Amino acid sequence: MPMSRARSGAVPAALLASLLSQAVSAAPTAVGGAVLTPVAAADLPGFPGAGAEAALDAFRRVCAAPPPALPQPDGVVGDPAALAEACAAAAGPVPDAAAFFHERFEAFRVARPGADRPGFLTGYFEPELAGSLELGPDFPTPVLARPDDLISLGPGETRPGLDPGLRAARATADGFAPYPDRAAIDDGALGARAKPILWLRDAVDLLVLQVQGSGRVRLPDGRAVRVLYDGRNGRPYTAVAKLIVQEGHLPLEGLTLARWTGWLRAHPETAKRLIRANASYIFFRLAPVADPVLGPPGAANAPLSPGRSLAVDSTLWRYGLPFWLAGPLPGATPGEAGRLVIAADTGSAIVGPARGDLFVGTGAEAGVAAGNLRDAIGFVVLLPRRAAVPGAAP
Repeated sequence: MPMSRARSGAVPAALLASLLSQAVSAAPTAVGGAVLTPVAAADLPGFPGAGAEAALDAFRRVCAAPPPALPQPDGVVGDPAALAEACAAAAGPVPDAAAFFHERFEAFRVARPGADRPGFLTGYFEPELAGSLELGPDFPTPVLARPDDLISLGPGETRPGLDPGLRAARATADGFAPYPDRAAIDDGALGARAKPILWLRDAVDLLVLQVQGSGRVRLPDGRAVRVLYDGRNGRPYTAVAKLIVQEGHLPLEGLTLARWTGWLRAHPETAKRLIRANASYIFFRLAPVADPVLGPPGAANAPLSPGRSLAVDSTLWRYGLPFWLAGPLPGATPGEAGRLVIAADTGSAIVGPARGDLFVGTGAEAGVAAGNLRDAIGFVVLLPRRAAVPGAAP
Protein backbone atom coordinates (compact mmCIF):
# COMPACT_ATOMS: atom_id res chain seq x y z
CA MET A 1 0.00 0.00 0.00
CA PRO A 2 1.32 3.49 -0.77
CA MET A 3 2.52 5.44 2.25
CA SER A 4 0.65 8.60 3.20
CA ARG A 5 2.28 12.00 2.79
CA ALA A 6 2.56 12.51 6.56
CA ARG A 7 4.74 9.69 7.81
CA SER A 8 6.10 8.55 11.12
CA GLY A 9 7.74 5.44 12.52
CA ALA A 10 10.69 3.44 11.32
CA VAL A 11 11.79 1.54 8.25
CA PRO A 12 10.41 -2.04 8.32
CA ALA A 13 12.65 -4.29 10.43
CA ALA A 14 12.99 -6.87 7.63
CA LEU A 15 14.34 -4.25 5.22
CA LEU A 16 16.79 -2.86 7.79
CA ALA A 17 18.05 -6.34 8.66
CA SER A 18 18.48 -7.21 5.00
CA LEU A 19 20.39 -4.04 4.18
CA LEU A 20 22.52 -3.93 7.32
CA SER A 21 23.58 -7.58 6.93
CA GLN A 22 25.29 -6.83 3.63
CA ALA A 23 28.89 -5.76 3.36
CA VAL A 24 29.68 -2.04 3.59
CA SER A 25 31.97 -0.74 0.88
CA ALA A 26 33.61 2.57 0.03
CA ALA A 27 32.26 4.76 -2.74
CA PRO A 28 33.30 3.21 -6.06
CA THR A 29 35.25 5.12 -8.68
CA ALA A 30 33.73 3.34 -11.67
CA VAL A 31 30.65 1.33 -12.59
CA GLY A 32 29.74 -0.50 -15.79
CA GLY A 33 32.45 1.21 -17.83
CA ALA A 34 31.60 4.70 -16.54
CA VAL A 35 33.74 6.83 -14.24
CA LEU A 36 32.19 8.25 -11.06
CA THR A 37 33.56 11.72 -10.35
CA PRO A 38 32.66 13.54 -7.12
CA VAL A 39 30.88 16.82 -7.73
CA ALA A 40 29.78 19.44 -5.23
CA ALA A 41 26.03 19.87 -5.06
CA ALA A 42 26.59 23.61 -5.43
CA ASP A 43 28.07 22.92 -8.87
CA LEU A 44 24.88 21.24 -10.10
CA PRO A 45 22.71 24.02 -11.54
CA GLY A 46 19.26 23.96 -9.97
CA PHE A 47 19.91 21.04 -7.62
CA PRO A 48 17.81 19.61 -5.97
CA GLY A 49 15.03 21.37 -7.88
CA ALA A 50 11.64 22.62 -6.79
CA GLY A 51 10.27 19.09 -6.36
CA ALA A 52 12.53 17.85 -3.58
CA GLU A 53 9.48 16.93 -1.45
CA ALA A 54 8.07 14.80 -4.29
CA ALA A 55 11.44 13.05 -4.63
CA LEU A 56 11.50 12.45 -0.88
CA ASP A 57 8.04 10.86 -1.08
CA ALA A 58 9.26 8.54 -3.85
CA PHE A 59 12.35 7.68 -1.79
CA ARG A 60 10.20 6.85 1.25
CA ARG A 61 8.05 4.50 -0.81
CA VAL A 62 11.08 2.49 -1.91
CA CYS A 63 12.35 2.41 1.69
CA ALA A 64 9.00 1.09 2.94
CA ALA A 65 8.57 -1.54 0.22
CA PRO A 66 9.11 -5.27 0.83
CA PRO A 67 12.26 -6.78 -0.71
CA PRO A 68 12.24 -7.23 -4.51
CA ALA A 69 10.91 -10.53 -5.82
CA LEU A 70 14.23 -11.01 -7.63
CA PRO A 71 17.12 -9.93 -5.36
CA GLN A 72 19.71 -7.66 -6.90
CA PRO A 73 23.14 -9.20 -7.46
CA ASP A 74 26.00 -8.70 -5.04
CA GLY A 75 28.19 -5.73 -5.81
CA VAL A 76 25.59 -3.27 -7.10
CA VAL A 77 26.51 0.33 -6.34
CA GLY A 78 24.96 1.79 -3.20
CA ASP A 79 26.19 1.09 0.34
CA PRO A 80 23.26 -0.86 1.86
CA ALA A 81 24.02 0.14 5.45
CA ALA A 82 24.25 3.84 4.59
CA LEU A 83 21.08 3.59 2.52
CA ALA A 84 19.30 1.96 5.47
CA GLU A 85 20.36 4.91 7.64
CA ALA A 86 18.99 7.36 5.09
CA CYS A 87 15.73 5.40 4.97
CA ALA A 88 15.47 5.51 8.77
CA ALA A 89 16.03 9.27 8.75
CA ALA A 90 13.42 9.75 6.00
CA ALA A 91 10.84 7.77 7.98
CA GLY A 92 10.89 10.42 10.71
CA PRO A 93 10.10 14.13 10.46
CA VAL A 94 12.03 15.87 7.68
CA PRO A 95 11.62 19.64 8.01
CA ASP A 96 13.43 20.42 4.75
CA ALA A 97 13.46 17.89 1.89
CA ALA A 98 16.15 19.77 -0.04
CA ALA A 99 18.43 19.81 3.00
CA PHE A 100 17.84 16.08 3.49
CA PHE A 101 19.33 15.24 0.09
CA HIS A 102 22.22 17.69 0.61
CA GLU A 103 23.10 16.27 4.03
CA ARG A 104 22.48 12.56 3.52
CA PHE A 105 24.00 12.04 0.07
CA GLU A 106 27.12 12.80 -1.95
CA ALA A 107 26.90 13.51 -5.66
CA PHE A 108 28.94 11.69 -8.32
CA ARG A 109 28.79 12.50 -12.01
CA VAL A 110 28.43 9.39 -14.19
CA ALA A 111 30.69 9.82 -17.23
CA ARG A 112 31.37 7.27 -19.94
CA PRO A 113 34.79 7.89 -21.54
CA GLY A 114 34.50 8.44 -25.26
CA ALA A 115 30.69 8.48 -25.28
CA ASP A 116 29.04 10.82 -27.77
CA ARG A 117 26.38 11.82 -25.22
CA PRO A 118 26.37 11.99 -21.41
CA GLY A 119 23.51 9.54 -20.99
CA PHE A 120 20.21 8.50 -22.53
CA LEU A 121 16.74 8.87 -21.03
CA THR A 122 13.49 7.40 -22.33
CA GLY A 123 10.02 7.32 -20.82
CA TYR A 124 7.43 4.67 -20.03
CA PHE A 125 3.87 4.74 -18.77
CA GLU A 126 0.97 2.72 -17.44
CA PRO A 127 -1.55 2.19 -20.25
CA GLU A 128 -5.27 2.25 -19.55
CA LEU A 129 -7.04 -0.31 -21.73
CA ALA A 130 -10.58 -1.56 -22.18
CA GLY A 131 -11.23 -5.11 -21.08
CA SER A 132 -13.53 -7.59 -19.40
CA LEU A 133 -13.36 -10.28 -16.75
CA GLU A 134 -15.40 -12.47 -19.10
CA LEU A 135 -14.65 -13.77 -22.59
CA GLY A 136 -16.87 -12.15 -25.21
CA PRO A 137 -16.96 -10.99 -28.84
CA ASP A 138 -15.59 -7.55 -27.91
CA PHE A 139 -12.84 -8.95 -25.72
CA PRO A 140 -11.40 -12.18 -27.20
CA THR A 141 -7.71 -11.88 -26.24
CA PRO A 142 -6.65 -13.47 -22.94
CA VAL A 143 -4.23 -11.99 -20.40
CA LEU A 144 -2.60 -15.00 -18.76
CA ALA A 145 -1.75 -15.62 -15.13
CA ARG A 146 1.68 -16.87 -14.13
CA PRO A 147 1.83 -20.65 -14.80
CA ASP A 148 2.74 -22.87 -11.87
CA ASP A 149 5.70 -24.45 -13.68
CA LEU A 150 7.47 -21.14 -14.43
CA ILE A 151 10.77 -20.65 -12.58
CA SER A 152 12.15 -17.10 -12.74
CA LEU A 153 15.94 -16.74 -12.67
CA GLY A 154 17.75 -13.83 -11.08
CA PRO A 155 20.85 -12.09 -12.49
CA GLY A 156 23.62 -14.61 -12.97
CA GLU A 157 21.38 -17.50 -11.96
CA THR A 158 20.90 -20.50 -14.25
CA ARG A 159 19.80 -24.14 -14.24
CA PRO A 160 21.64 -27.27 -15.44
CA GLY A 161 21.35 -27.78 -19.17
CA LEU A 162 19.89 -24.33 -19.88
CA ASP A 163 21.38 -21.58 -22.04
CA PRO A 164 22.81 -19.06 -19.52
CA GLY A 165 21.11 -16.27 -21.47
CA LEU A 166 17.63 -17.54 -20.57
CA ARG A 167 16.02 -15.78 -17.62
CA ALA A 168 13.38 -18.41 -16.84
CA ALA A 169 12.95 -22.16 -16.91
CA ARG A 170 10.19 -24.76 -17.02
CA ALA A 171 10.12 -27.50 -14.41
CA THR A 172 9.52 -30.89 -16.01
CA ALA A 173 9.65 -34.50 -14.84
CA ASP A 174 13.05 -34.78 -16.57
CA GLY A 175 14.54 -31.60 -15.10
CA PHE A 176 14.57 -28.04 -16.42
CA ALA A 177 13.72 -26.92 -19.93
CA PRO A 178 13.51 -23.57 -21.73
CA TYR A 179 10.11 -21.97 -21.31
CA PRO A 180 7.99 -21.84 -24.50
CA ASP A 181 8.35 -18.69 -26.59
CA ARG A 182 5.51 -16.36 -27.57
CA ALA A 183 4.56 -18.18 -30.76
CA ALA A 184 4.38 -21.52 -28.93
CA ILE A 185 2.29 -20.02 -26.12
CA ASP A 186 -0.07 -18.47 -28.65
CA ASP A 187 -0.38 -21.89 -30.27
CA GLY A 188 -1.40 -23.54 -26.99
CA ALA A 189 1.90 -24.87 -25.59
CA LEU A 190 0.79 -24.16 -21.99
CA GLY A 191 -2.31 -26.32 -22.26
CA ALA A 192 -4.37 -26.24 -19.06
CA ARG A 193 -1.76 -23.99 -17.44
CA ALA A 194 -2.96 -21.10 -19.62
CA LYS A 195 -5.33 -19.43 -17.16
CA PRO A 196 -6.80 -16.06 -18.27
CA ILE A 197 -7.28 -13.41 -15.59
CA LEU A 198 -9.17 -11.09 -17.98
CA TRP A 199 -9.70 -10.39 -21.66
CA LEU A 200 -8.65 -7.53 -23.97
CA ARG A 201 -9.95 -6.39 -27.34
CA ASP A 202 -6.99 -7.64 -29.43
CA ALA A 203 -3.39 -8.84 -29.55
CA VAL A 204 -2.14 -5.28 -30.05
CA ASP A 205 -3.51 -4.17 -26.68
CA LEU A 206 -1.92 -7.25 -25.12
CA LEU A 207 1.41 -6.33 -26.69
CA VAL A 208 1.18 -2.78 -25.33
CA LEU A 209 0.41 -4.16 -21.86
CA GLN A 210 3.37 -6.55 -22.05
CA VAL A 211 5.79 -3.93 -23.37
CA GLN A 212 4.92 -1.53 -20.53
CA GLY A 213 4.87 -4.34 -17.97
CA SER A 214 1.61 -3.36 -16.26
CA GLY A 215 -1.54 -1.37 -16.86
CA ARG A 216 -5.01 -0.40 -15.77
CA VAL A 217 -7.99 -2.05 -17.40
CA ARG A 218 -11.36 -0.32 -17.53
CA LEU A 219 -14.16 -2.87 -17.23
CA PRO A 220 -17.56 -2.59 -18.94
CA ASP A 221 -19.19 -1.47 -15.66
CA GLY A 222 -16.76 1.43 -15.34
CA ARG A 223 -14.55 -0.06 -12.63
CA ALA A 224 -10.78 -0.06 -13.07
CA VAL A 225 -8.46 -2.88 -12.07
CA ARG A 226 -4.70 -2.98 -12.17
CA VAL A 227 -2.87 -5.68 -14.10
CA LEU A 228 0.58 -6.25 -12.63
CA TYR A 229 3.67 -7.99 -13.95
CA ASP A 230 4.01 -11.50 -12.50
CA GLY A 231 6.88 -13.03 -14.43
CA ARG A 232 8.08 -13.64 -17.96
CA ASN A 233 9.12 -16.61 -20.02
CA GLY A 234 12.74 -15.45 -20.00
CA ARG A 235 13.10 -15.30 -23.77
CA PRO A 236 14.85 -12.35 -25.47
CA TYR A 237 12.73 -9.25 -26.08
CA THR A 238 12.39 -7.87 -29.62
CA ALA A 239 10.77 -4.46 -30.14
CA VAL A 240 7.93 -4.85 -32.63
CA ALA A 241 8.04 -1.12 -33.45
CA LYS A 242 11.68 -1.58 -34.46
CA LEU A 243 10.73 -4.45 -36.76
CA ILE A 244 8.08 -2.26 -38.40
CA VAL A 245 10.74 0.33 -39.18
CA GLN A 246 13.34 -2.22 -40.29
CA GLU A 247 10.92 -3.74 -42.79
CA GLY A 248 10.13 -0.29 -44.20
CA HIS A 249 6.47 -0.15 -43.18
CA LEU A 250 6.85 3.13 -41.24
CA PRO A 251 9.67 5.67 -40.87
CA LEU A 252 11.46 6.08 -37.57
CA GLU A 253 10.87 9.82 -37.58
CA GLY A 254 7.56 10.62 -35.96
CA LEU A 255 6.96 7.02 -34.87
CA THR A 256 4.56 7.24 -31.93
CA LEU A 257 2.78 4.52 -30.00
CA ALA A 258 -0.53 5.49 -31.58
CA ARG A 259 0.96 5.36 -35.06
CA TRP A 260 2.63 1.96 -34.88
CA THR A 261 -0.23 0.29 -33.00
CA GLY A 262 -2.67 1.77 -35.51
CA TRP A 263 -0.56 0.36 -38.34
CA LEU A 264 -0.61 -3.10 -36.74
CA ARG A 265 -4.40 -3.04 -36.50
CA ALA A 266 -4.67 -1.98 -40.14
CA HIS A 267 -2.43 -4.90 -41.25
CA PRO A 268 -3.53 -7.87 -39.11
CA GLU A 269 -1.67 -10.64 -40.96
CA THR A 270 1.66 -8.82 -40.92
CA ALA A 271 0.95 -7.76 -37.34
CA LYS A 272 0.54 -11.37 -36.26
CA ARG A 273 3.89 -12.31 -37.79
CA LEU A 274 5.75 -9.37 -36.25
CA ILE A 275 4.23 -9.79 -32.80
CA ARG A 276 5.13 -13.51 -32.80
CA ALA A 277 8.72 -12.53 -33.67
CA ASN A 278 8.99 -11.10 -30.16
CA ALA A 279 9.75 -14.31 -28.24
CA SER A 280 9.31 -12.64 -24.84
CA TYR A 281 5.98 -13.21 -23.07
CA ILE A 282 4.76 -11.55 -19.86
CA PHE A 283 2.34 -13.01 -17.29
CA PHE A 284 0.19 -10.93 -14.96
CA ARG A 285 -1.90 -10.80 -11.81
CA LEU A 286 -4.82 -8.60 -10.81
CA ALA A 287 -4.74 -5.98 -8.06
CA PRO A 288 -6.97 -3.09 -6.97
CA VAL A 289 -6.10 0.49 -7.85
CA ALA A 290 -5.30 1.61 -4.31
CA ASP A 291 -4.22 5.15 -5.22
CA PRO A 292 -5.16 6.45 -8.68
CA VAL A 293 -2.40 9.08 -8.54
CA LEU A 294 0.39 6.52 -8.23
CA GLY A 295 1.51 3.96 -10.75
CA PRO A 296 1.93 0.21 -10.28
CA PRO A 297 4.71 -1.26 -8.16
CA GLY A 298 8.07 -1.27 -9.90
CA ALA A 299 10.76 -3.91 -9.56
CA ALA A 300 11.64 -2.42 -6.15
CA ASN A 301 8.06 -3.29 -5.03
CA ALA A 302 7.20 0.38 -4.42
CA PRO A 303 4.35 2.20 -6.19
CA LEU A 304 5.81 4.29 -9.00
CA SER A 305 5.65 8.08 -8.66
CA PRO A 306 4.91 9.90 -11.95
CA GLY A 307 7.90 11.96 -12.99
CA ARG A 308 9.98 10.78 -10.01
CA SER A 309 10.50 7.02 -10.40
CA LEU A 310 13.36 5.90 -12.61
CA ALA A 311 14.03 2.47 -14.12
CA VAL A 312 17.77 1.73 -14.03
CA ASP A 313 20.10 -1.14 -14.79
CA SER A 314 19.49 -3.20 -11.65
CA THR A 315 22.72 -5.14 -12.14
CA LEU A 316 24.63 -1.89 -11.54
CA TRP A 317 22.56 0.38 -9.26
CA ARG A 318 20.78 -0.37 -5.99
CA TYR A 319 17.09 0.44 -5.82
CA GLY A 320 16.43 3.53 -3.72
CA LEU A 321 19.40 5.55 -4.95
CA PRO A 322 18.51 9.12 -5.95
CA PHE A 323 19.68 10.41 -9.33
CA TRP A 324 19.88 13.97 -10.55
CA LEU A 325 18.97 14.12 -14.24
CA ALA A 326 21.09 17.06 -15.34
CA GLY A 327 19.31 18.94 -18.10
CA PRO A 328 15.83 20.18 -18.96
CA LEU A 329 13.20 17.48 -19.52
CA PRO A 330 10.25 17.72 -21.91
CA GLY A 331 7.36 19.38 -20.11
CA ALA A 332 9.65 20.88 -17.48
CA THR A 333 8.68 24.13 -15.81
CA PRO A 334 10.51 27.24 -17.03
CA GLY A 335 13.97 27.41 -15.52
CA GLU A 336 14.00 23.76 -14.43
CA ALA A 337 17.62 22.72 -14.98
CA GLY A 338 17.24 19.11 -13.90
CA ARG A 339 15.14 16.73 -11.84
CA LEU A 340 15.70 14.61 -8.76
CA VAL A 341 14.40 11.06 -9.25
CA ILE A 342 14.63 7.74 -7.41
CA ALA A 343 15.74 4.34 -8.75
CA ALA A 344 12.64 2.17 -8.31
CA ASP A 345 12.37 -0.09 -11.34
CA THR A 346 14.28 -1.83 -14.12
CA GLY A 347 13.70 -3.20 -17.61
CA SER A 348 15.28 -5.55 -20.09
CA ALA A 349 16.16 -2.65 -22.40
CA ILE A 350 17.67 -0.53 -19.62
CA VAL A 351 21.33 -1.47 -19.83
CA GLY A 352 24.33 0.56 -18.78
CA PRO A 353 25.28 3.06 -16.08
CA ALA A 354 23.98 6.20 -17.83
CA ARG A 355 20.70 4.78 -19.09
CA GLY A 356 17.31 5.40 -17.52
CA ASP A 357 13.60 5.08 -18.21
CA LEU A 358 11.40 7.66 -16.47
CA PHE A 359 7.89 6.66 -15.36
CA VAL A 360 5.65 9.38 -16.78
CA GLY A 361 2.19 8.41 -15.50
CA THR A 362 -1.03 6.66 -16.51
CA GLY A 363 -3.26 6.90 -19.57
CA ALA A 364 -3.14 8.12 -23.16
CA GLU A 365 -1.64 11.54 -22.42
CA ALA A 366 1.17 9.94 -20.43
CA GLY A 367 1.69 7.52 -23.31
CA VAL A 368 2.28 10.40 -25.72
CA ALA A 369 4.72 12.06 -23.31
CA ALA A 370 6.57 8.79 -22.76
CA GLY A 371 6.84 8.18 -26.49
CA ASN A 372 8.32 11.64 -27.03
CA LEU A 373 10.94 11.23 -24.32
CA ARG A 374 14.17 10.14 -25.99
CA ASP A 375 16.75 12.61 -24.78
CA ALA A 376 20.47 12.82 -24.15
CA ILE A 377 20.85 13.87 -20.53
CA GLY A 378 23.47 13.91 -17.79
CA PHE A 379 23.32 11.38 -14.94
CA VAL A 380 24.46 12.23 -11.43
CA VAL A 381 24.07 9.51 -8.80
CA LEU A 382 23.61 10.41 -5.14
CA LEU A 383 25.34 7.89 -2.88
CA PRO A 384 24.34 7.82 0.79
CA ARG A 385 26.83 9.11 3.33
CA ARG A 386 28.09 6.60 5.87
CA ALA A 387 27.33 8.78 8.88
CA ALA A 388 27.02 5.89 11.32
CA VAL A 389 30.25 4.17 10.29
CA PRO A 390 33.12 4.92 12.70
CA GLY A 391 35.64 7.20 11.09
CA ALA A 392 33.41 8.01 8.11
CA ALA A 393 32.66 11.57 7.09
CA PRO A 394 29.36 12.82 8.56
